[in-house]
Amino acid sequence: MAKKILIINGHPDKDSLSYAIAGAYEKGAAANGAEIKKINIGELNFDLNLKFGYKKDMELESDLKDSIEKLKWAEHVVFVYPLWWGSYPAIMKGFIDRVFLPDIAFTYDKNSKKELILRNKSARIIVTMEQPVWYYKFICRSPSINQLKTSTLSFCGVKAKHVKSTIFGSALSTSQQKREQWLLHIENLGKTEAAAR
Repeated sequence: MAKKILIINGHPDKDSLSYAIAGAYEKGAAANGAEIKKINIGELNFDLNLKFGYKKDMELESDLKDSIEKLKWAEHVVFVYPLWWGSYPAIMKGFIDRVFLPDIAFTYDKNSKKELILRNKSARIIVTMEQPVWYYKFICRSPSINQLKTSTLSFCGVKAKHVKSTIFGSALSTSQQKREQWLLHIENLGKTEAAAR
């Protein structure tokens, strides 16, 4: 049976390395028979501001409803984004705020037991940044990856051991040849993860 993979691209610009990376992953995964769906957050029409916090529900736009169905459908979720000020772009944070909601990404039953709707899924986080990888990892302590992996995905049921990450540093100043090597690496990663069970 084909593996169900959802690729979520958090970069708002179509002419970006993140889009190229998402495309390379899709190409590799498709070559190994995966069934693939995509979400380019920058192309969605939604209010990224969770206006009332958790006090009052906001009506979900059709693009968000569609995104939620894709998230539930997927067995493996791939996040691709650039590092901006130590985190992901505002539009991706808004997407997470609006989609990873109580009774959607997690819920509580009448006995106050947390039911994790994303249980049994796996994830890959792919980050591009201008700073060196060693600086992000050892000086900054990988804040955006920790936030997404622990505070969001693990809380909603994706076990930490099933969340892997790939980081590309000095992305703006690297050579075109190096970027092509990165894209080939991601294509091969897509092939490998499409076959994994």
